[in-house]
Amino acid sequence: MDTLDAMRVFVAVVERNGFSAAAQALDMSTAGVTRQVAALEKRLSTRLLHRTTRRVSPTSAGAAYYAQCVRLLAEFDALEASIGAQALEPSGMLRINAPVSWGIARLGPLLAGYRERFPQVELDLALSDRLVDMVEEGYDVAIRITREPSPTLIARRLGQSRISLCAAPAYLAAHGTPQAPEDLQTHACLGYSYWAAGDHWPLQGPGGEVKVAVTTLLRANNGDVLREAAIGGMGVILQPDFLLHEALADGRLVRILPEWEAAPIGIFAVYTSRSHLAPKVRSFIDYLVETGV
Repeated sequence: MDTLDAMRVFVAVVERNGFSAAAQALDMSTAGVTRQVAALEKRLSTRLLHRTTRRVSPTSAGAAYYAQCVRLLAEFDALEASIGAQALEPSGMLRINAPVSWGIARLGPLLAGYRERFPQVELDLALSDRLVDMVEEGYDVAIRITREPSPTLIARRLGQSRISLCAAPAYLAAHGTPQAPEDLQTHACLGYSYWAAGDHWPLQGPGGEVKVAVTTLLRANNGDVLREAAIGGMGVILQPDFLLHEALADGRLVRILPEWEAAPIGIFAVYTSRSHLAPKVRSFIDYLVETGV
């Protein structure tokens, strides 16, 4: 049994939740996939997978082994890719994770240009505002919009975004325009579920920093929903400018308290290791930097 091949087969079974799907992806027979996993379990003297008629899932030992397999295989692939002229040509599957709203507004329009430049790279993009585990879930690169990226990841700064207070003209006509941060306490506010500050909005302005306790009429885990609700006149939002620029440009939203904003938030490309960085990952991050997202 070739251990590396068996590890690749095992990873495919876990990621595709079954032997048949893994066999199809690897262009193997289902029986061949089953034999490889069985041989791996025998070699390790432990069960790696729970098998039922409906699904296949890793045991606790299998989950731990899967994470190590992903890391080791990535390092092995990167090492091989670094040898020879072929290392200069980005190729293979690039798995990307990005926040939903940023991915739609900024990343989506860039993908065609990247593929035109690097046609040997296949893109697998997952949009989610959930904080994914890059190793466990097998992502090559992720976009994080945060003030402080995780110290366990390698981060490259792509830029930053203003975070502004906005509301629809119709809402302000009906409820008045706030003149000071504390006026927000009497307004309906629309909050982002994943924001650590919750219902205490931190604002920076001429008087330094203040935290305003707001009444959240709507809380949602997606900024696009909050923007559309604000455009509909539901209340005040505090959101990054990459979500707001079109609505501000055409007047569907207007800035309020323009001298007061939340601290700008950074946009980072993150990956798991500097060692043997795959050309596909390096080329993608370089492309994002070049385009000025």
